[in-house]
Amino acid sequence: MTPALIDRLQRCWHILLCVILPTCGISPCVFAAELTQTVLRIKPSVVAVGTFQRTRNPAFRFLGTGFAVGNGHIIATNAHVVPQSIADDQKEVLVIAIPGAQRGGIRPVSPIAVDANSDLAILRLEGEPLPPLSLGDGALVSDGQTIAFTGFPIGSALGLTPVTHRGIVSAVTPLGIPQGSARDLNATLIRRLVEGAFKVYQLDATSYPGNSGSPMFDAETGEVLGVVNMAFVKKTKESALSDPSGISYAIPVVHLKALLKGAE
Repeated sequence: MTPALIDRLQRCWHILLCVILPTCGISPCVFAAELTQTVLRIKPSVVAVGTFQRTRNPAFRFLGTGFAVGNGHIIATNAHVVPQSIADDQKEVLVIAIPGAQRGGIRPVSPIAVDANSDLAILRLEGEPLPPLSLGDGALVSDGQTIAFTGFPIGSALGLTPVTHRGIVSAVTPLGIPQGSARDLNATLIRRLVEGAFKVYQLDATSYPGNSGSPMFDAETGEVLGVVNMAFVKKTKESALSDPSGISYAIPVVHLKALLKGAE
């Protein structure tokens, strides 16, 4: 990037912040302050989901992100985050890790309901509850909605510190993304194509594999609008880390609310 191009981009950014946004009634400083307060409320509810085996090194194996809902004893995450089997003979257990808690904050959880079609799962947490997040009313939000999501990008490689990304809902689109060839089809995708379009949110924010299960929330109110479940991969899975597409997807919260209701 040349110095002239950098200077031009800086001038454009200055015009956007100081001229265009104020005329639309939007103050970037106010928005930043609101997001800061929202993130402070969100972070205590976000946990890492994984398995724990005392004799393993490391003992905690990270699988994805989750967050507390309902009465604080329910953890929402993606179905693909929850392992299909646990090595009981090796005393492996499904757990959550609570960032910042004493002694690692490792606490056992058990699956209540897993829906592979919507890629959502809910887990039961025993003992002291976590602060639950509020869920939106379930109505699909419009393109352009300002959102953020908090989770653990790249998992334990960066440490179990919740990280927040922000962006907008760039489109509401069918989950059955067209495939390049028949080899790319799988049973779940075929079922979705047969049963009808499954609407999801396409985001203009970059997520990583560890963000699976992250709450996607209204940047102003903190209400959960969806659950991040995948990023668009341009080439290989490895390139999702070195060359991310900047396109992510989230399951609308209406499906999480339906799964919670069905588990009551």
